[in-house]
Amino acid sequence: MILRLKLVLVLVLVVCGRVTVAQSTPGEKATLQAWIAKHIAAERPEPPFSFRVGDLASTEFLARCNFTHSAKILDEARTEHQLNFTDDTTGLQVRCKAIEYRDFPNVEWTLYFKNEGDTETPILSQIRALDVTINREGDSEFVLHHYKGSRAEKDDFRPRATTLEEGVALRFRSLGGRGTNGTMPYFNLQGPTKGVITAIGWPGQWDATFERDETTKLRVSGGQEVTHFKLLPGEEVRSPLIVVQFYEGEPRRGQNLWRRWMVRHNLPRVEGKLQPTQLVACSSHQFGEMINANEENQKLFIDRYAAEKLGIAYWWMDAGWYVNDGTWVNTGTWEVDRKRFPNGLRAITDHGRTKGINSIVWFEPERVTAGSWLYEQHPEWLLTAPKNPGDQLYDEKWRLLNLGNPTAFAWLVDHVGKIIKDEGINLYRQDFNIDPLEYWNAADAKDRQGITEIKYVTGYLAYWDALLNQHPGLRIDTCASGGRRLDLETLRRSAPLVRSDCLFEPISQQCHTYGIADWLPYHGTGTLIGKSAIGQNTTEQLDPYDFRSHMACSVTACWDMRDKNLDYDKLRKLTGQLREVSPNYLADFYPLTPYSLQPDAWIAWQYDNPEKGTGVVHAFRRDQNQESTHSLQLRGLDRDTKYVVKNLDEDSERTLSGAELADKGLSVELTNPRSAAVISYRKAE
Repeated sequence: MILRLKLVLVLVLVVCGRVTVAQSTPGEKATLQAWIAKHIAAERPEPPFSFRVGDLASTEFLARCNFTHSAKILDEARTEHQLNFTDDTTGLQVRCKAIEYRDFPNVEWTLYFKNEGDTETPILSQIRALDVTINREGDSEFVLHHYKGSRAEKDDFRPRATTLEEGVALRFRSLGGRGTNGTMPYFNLQGPTKGVITAIGWPGQWDATFERDETTKLRVSGGQEVTHFKLLPGEEVRSPLIVVQFYEGEPRRGQNLWRRWMVRHNLPRVEGKLQPTQLVACSSHQFGEMINANEENQKLFIDRYAAEKLGIAYWWMDAGWYVNDGTWVNTGTWEVDRKRFPNGLRAITDHGRTKGINSIVWFEPERVTAGSWLYEQHPEWLLTAPKNPGDQLYDEKWRLLNLGNPTAFAWLVDHVGKIIKDEGINLYRQDFNIDPLEYWNAADAKDRQGITEIKYVTGYLAYWDALLNQHPGLRIDTCASGGRRLDLETLRRSAPLVRSDCLFEPISQQCHTYGIADWLPYHGTGTLIGKSAIGQNTTEQLDPYDFRSHMACSVTACWDMRDKNLDYDKLRKLTGQLREVSPNYLADFYPLTPYSLQPDAWIAWQYDNPEKGTGVVHAFRRDQNQESTHSLQLRGLDRDTKYVVKNLDEDSERTLSGAELADKGLSVELTNPRSAAVISYRKAE
């Protein structure tokens, strides 16, 4: 299957000498339409995927199938295409459900394989949900922009760029079965004048390959890493979700188109509204998660946050509220511990709501440990790994609740759904501190490799869908050891309020924002004041540099509110600044300096909302830097427009033209090392 990116010469708007972000240029629309016409809507399309059925390659197999195509308009922005290939010999139906976006240069698809016959199918193998060949135009080589995933390390989400020279073959994969463990499944392929973004949406084990031949062609393929299975009569399975986005101009334009598409079509909404930018709070670092928590101290902290007028949106109760053996790691008995919470969590969540504060409660339903109710009562629902499954905390007695088991799935939906209702939970937080891959693999027969993973992933997504359907208004927070499930399917249902378990250290947090913002408009961090009871960094006082290093759409305050000597005036000022500028965080994102983890660097970025004429710049001078002033050339501004620029630490404002801010740059002065500036701007009236 060949994807030809023919250059369509169009006039694109240039601001500050760079391509601006628009919904879609005529050239991008033309490229998308040509691609749809060839690979989706043709009388006999060239599918952008591949597989094998027995000894047959998909090209040969699909050629003998009966084929139908249908299309329907879903809404003002999307058209759904259904491609159906049915084979009379094997009874195998291959269905491709594709969504064409009319307001963005994007298309997505998912494959479904169903056995409609009375006998088992031949072996389905080497299923590549994405398999396309891209022709390079011009003499410049492709450059692939790719990103590290979460590993609870300082360089989580680090951006990298690799030139794809002749003969180069790059392979990427997730680790241990969690979709963003180690590597992000998002890729930006930069060509001479245009580019292609590809993404694999799969909260499981995926891989992707970029293979450059000796001519101008680049093969891009990806999907579930291992597929080698037969289908039983009536059985249906799915592939990972694939997204392709076309763009013209520089890679930054492609990233901002992606961010806009994420906001418009993917971030979850309640009653049509996005999750707002917010400050939330918890006491995990004071009470050993929830092991030493009780109704009294939880209410105390809620009251203290309210009394200090810090404006938290949610009170967060993390791991350990359930019956356990004295450690939060002991999961599998999902009942409130009535010894510590005799009136249930409801007494706390109701108390918070009297203060205008909603509730977040932590769950980890998939990992099951010895001695728990699930472990003892329903071993038939649990998967076992034959050996240490990875680099996480591991105990040979740990089990995995099989979400592909219909009985276990039904129990989980009903049981957790009842807890959410009975305890008055507004935001359901799901963690996942185990690598599931070897549990899945151990359950597969040789002629069913990949089946357990597919059914588990399908059950996981269906479980969240069921909770959201049961509880209108419910929101979901995805964790998975901090940011190891940030695939697109997960993000359509949730937001990561903690993007990495590497926490609190300022340089790491600056760099996490720098990298993850290219792909995730909405993500969260946390800040600590006081000693941590769970082994994290200790912060005696929170200064502006520290707090600003953590500013994101959602910030979790982990402050010891029992200490009435904290500088609450400073905290109110800093959190007020967060509320003032954070609505810009869903807008276009521009790095203004190179990425760096070095302690002698400056690092800075900009969020720009051209529709509203507002934006914000974050700039950091690190501990060992000797340069007190730095000039930052702003992006995306109208050269002929005047902007009112305000450093949030100063009373005065300046008025500068877009041309000045782009060409001469915004001069930022930070007199002392280890300091930060937040500078907002708006169009002058």
